Amino acid sequence: MPLILPEQDSAFMRMAIELAGDAGRCGEVPVGALIVGPDGQVVGRGFNQPILRHDPTSHAEVMALRDAAARLGNYRLPGCTLYVTLEPCAMCAGAIMHARIGRVVFGARDPKTGVAGSVIDLFAEARLNHHAAIEGGVLADECGGLLSSFFAARRKRVVAG
Repeated sequence: MPLILPEQDSAFMRMAIELAGDAGRCGEVPVGALIVGPDGQVVGRGFNQPILRHDPTSHAEVMALRDAAARLGNYRLPGCTLYVTLEPCAMCAGAIMHARIGRVVFGARDPKTGVAGSVIDLFAEARLNHHAAIEGGVLADECGGLLSSFFAARRKRVVAG
């Protein structure tokens, strides 16, 4: 089973950043995610869509998990790596664990709702039955910049409107 090399992390994160741009263009918080199988092929893609779908569970990670599970015909995704531009929240961490994702690579930390070390670390909770390997901070400045720009533009519209 080929392993994804650390230098490939940036390339996959750039793909997630493109997906985050799709979310931003739809008026959603710009977060993108993709899932790479053990063979190094992208098997799932997603971006934030809770507003578009009227669904609070439509975070980028959940959308990518749904896509990968449908493509692979299995709700378990062992050996897969999830790339996401923002540190996962508690809901997404639970879905990631239930899917048995082997590794999570994220860009920007989320000091308000991040559960991969920022607020708490659910992935390190010994009482839980699945533990994904976590790598944070990959292209963090670019990922964080998308979010900062989005929220600055939103504040500007509110002030002007």
